[in-house]
Amino acid sequence: MIRLLVGLGNPGKKYEKTRHNAGFMVIEEVLRRLKAQKPSEECLSLLYKVNFRGRELLLAKPQTYMNNSGLAVINLLEEYRIEPEEMLVVYDDLDLPLGKLRLRLEGSSGGHQGVESIIRETRTEKFPRLKVGIGRPRDRSKVADYVLSPFSEEELVVIGRVLWKAGDCLLRCVEFGPEESMNLCNVQV
Repeated sequence: MIRLLVGLGNPGKKYEKTRHNAGFMVIEEVLRRLKAQKPSEECLSLLYKVNFRGRELLLAKPQTYMNNSGLAVINLLEEYRIEPEEMLVVYDDLDLPLGKLRLRLEGSSGGHQGVESIIRETRTEKFPRLKVGIGRPRDRSKVADYVLSPFSEEELVVIGRVLWKAGDCLLRCVEFGPEESMNLCNVQV
């Protein structure tokens, strides 16, 4: 049973609509749907507590910056006595084209520093994750600039559809479990 949704990103206005904040953007979509109230600041995160289908669901946006996301996650897991397999992490993925969603039950970081930090702190790769495709820049040497740049106007149209579908995916995972949600979540929007 999923008890915690974690969106990865970087805090601050400077990063709000950047590709690297796709995880935060998906969490914000779910928060809008669930009409979440103001967050508390705890466990190195902005933490939202909502009632979903008669039980408490936690949604977190770590405030540690991407590369230290694991510090916030381990704090959340320990404070709320949540097992890693009871959380679902959402983040951007360079290896998927823009508009592609991929749900995985476990696995390596695939080079994503935020996920690598979570694996290092939790000492496990066994936690579900939803990857949000952002594509790669043509010039592979400019990856850092690319992930920290905002989506273009054309990309924002696609991202709007992606956020809606990703929100559906997360809520389905909470209600029915990640295993039962694979068909809905593994799509090109």
